[in-house]
Amino acid sequence: MSHSTLPSPHARQLDVEHLRFMFATGIECSNPISKSGGGVRVDQLELTQHYTKWKTDLALVRELGIRYLRYGLPIHKVFLGPGRYDWSFADKVLVQMRELGITPILDLVHFGLPDWLGDFQNPDWPNHLADYAHAVVERYPWLNFFTPVNEMYITAQFSAAFGWWNEQARSDEAFVRNVKHCAIASILVMKAILERKHGAIFVFSESTEYVHPGSPTLVPLATFLNERRFLALDFLFGHDVSARVYRFLKHSGMTTEEYDWFQNHHELRSHCIMGTDYYITNEHVLNPDGRTTGSGDIYGYYVITRQYYDRYRVPVMHTETNRVAPHASGWLWKEWVNLLRLRQDGVPIIGFTWYGLIDMVDWDSALTNLRGHVNKVGLFSLDRRPRKVSEQYRQIIEQYTSLQISGTKFPILTS
Repeated sequence: MSHSTLPSPHARQLDVEHLRFMFATGIECSNPISKSGGGVRVDQLELTQHYTKWKTDLALVRELGIRYLRYGLPIHKVFLGPGRYDWSFADKVLVQMRELGITPILDLVHFGLPDWLGDFQNPDWPNHLADYAHAVVERYPWLNFFTPVNEMYITAQFSAAFGWWNEQARSDEAFVRNVKHCAIASILVMKAILERKHGAIFVFSESTEYVHPGSPTLVPLATFLNERRFLALDFLFGHDVSARVYRFLKHSGMTTEEYDWFQNHHELRSHCIMGTDYYITNEHVLNPDGRTTGSGDIYGYYVITRQYYDRYRVPVMHTETNRVAPHASGWLWKEWVNLLRLRQDGVPIIGFTWYGLIDMVDWDSALTNLRGHVNKVGLFSLDRRPRKVSEQYRQIIEQYTSLQISGTKFPILTS
């Protein structure tokens, strides 16, 4: 376990208008504690063999002409305790990325915490995460893009409302506490990193959701759920919620002082990109029994992303999407043309991501039925063979390589 800082290359500051569009992919790095088997950690980096095939994976990224990679260090293996870190794996991978010209968008938390921190109900973990973020940027000073907590809303939904992961809770109080802690952690991480990296950029990858009412009587509940989906970003960006949602927060244990705290960090917005994740499973129908079922892409990426952008008015990056192999090509094209139309209509979208590079395992059950089922959603299979969608993504990248980023004002540090 080494604690020294690796050498930093010279960095220069550029205005974002001079940068080209950010085409990206990702290495699936989820690591929650699943309720399956009584509570076991599901480490996707292990299940997809990335720990042994990371050199091959990085080479595949470059072969496709991709310059940006959503990537998460395995926090449960790196962050061993207060002031204690094991950088052995991270050193190898991050240095290789720099040598290959791959820019990581680094996830710090991706659905799981180290065992010693417990779960997302623990009020101490946000401060510990800020310490971890400071240690990361001290050791790897060339890093510029970060995702403090991946998909805060889904983290809270799956762990504290559905009871599938981590704390396995099912209550409004646990949900609000989880999402509150995720937003606090994100703000503390931004502050910790900006102390060292004044030009750091934070990409907040969030699942863009929508609930359709199944009947006229369900419109009020669907309306509430469609306000509730914004909670993580409302906290993050200091956006005042409706009176109905405020009553929900108070009833669920949130204090006025806690709510007001989120209204005092507007200076951080200029460092933020809103990452929008959209899958065919993001839209739901609310049924009379209170359950929701998948509706398919009724509105689609354009309409729902527009809802999120109109609420927050920060630059957007499409940070996750995929479909299983038989439908992947059509889905890629559909997402891409939706993105182009949004740009044409004035939404400052600066990047697109097919997530991920490699097939995933057991995501068809949201990591709750651990049977080793391969989800064929990657640009490459688990044996690192290219799927048809990888060549189509390469063609899009080549055809739109000169696409410029415009309509944003923040600076970005680049190597």
